[in-house]
Amino acid sequence: MQFSDYLNNVRQKNPLVHHITNYVTVNDCANACLAIGASPVMADAIDEAGSMASISSALVLNIGTLNVSKVESMMMAGRSANAGHKPVIFDPVGCGATPFRNRMAAEIMDNVSMAVVRGNMSEIASLGGRKAFTKGVDAGESSDITVVPMARELAEKWHTVVVISGPVDIITDGKKTVLIHNGCPEMSLITGSGCMCTTVIGAFCGANPDHPLESAAAAMAAMGLAGERAWSHWGKEGLGHFHMALIDELGKITGEELDEGARYEED
Repeated sequence: MQFSDYLNNVRQKNPLVHHITNYVTVNDCANACLAIGASPVMADAIDEAGSMASISSALVLNIGTLNVSKVESMMMAGRSANAGHKPVIFDPVGCGATPFRNRMAAEIMDNVSMAVVRGNMSEIASLGGRKAFTKGVDAGESSDITVVPMARELAEKWHTVVVISGPVDIITDGKKTVLIHNGCPEMSLITGSGCMCTTVIGAFCGANPDHPLESAAAAMAAMGLAGERAWSHWGKEGLGHFHMALIDELGKITGEELDEGARYEED
């Protein structure tokens, strides 16, 4: 698998990635999108969500800061993206934390076909109806879950690519699985690292819409490698510098460096 091909396509095509995302990390997502080589737009008004999705290359839906009107916009945009055969990437942030959040996540899944669903282990488990505990919007404990088989089962059930981020990132369409070993533990200490992962997946899928599994794997490798490099160069200065450096490194990674630095297994 040549991850460089997928990254180079992002930078050549400069896909427009429409986000309906959470206001805590919206600026991080916009900058990550620009750094990797795509163009972000953040349009959540129901009056234009469908129209914006129709002219975009990909749609990212993130339920981190949730309300009913935003969900209506997400479903309108999602249906528009589906009609135009544009990939939709869903981030069920905090799924499992409250009944309302669980209900809204399920409603979105029922109404929109997803190219990729990305979350941490407890979010994906909760979205799939497994017993899991979500600590606010952070990963929590889960009971009796073997993660890779669960990811494969849910990918087949949802007809999508499932990405579970963690110490080892799992990417599967139910048949093929890629395990990404890039990244560093400190990425979990800054706000927005997961949301940025979803944005970068959106950029890669927007530029490579026929290859969601490979695009998601390349995106997670790029994000993990950027985190490694950022922490190595700037971690000693503190989390603020690390946060900024993560964006810097996303922008500096070349296709050749991604191929050389990516650590992964395929099954």
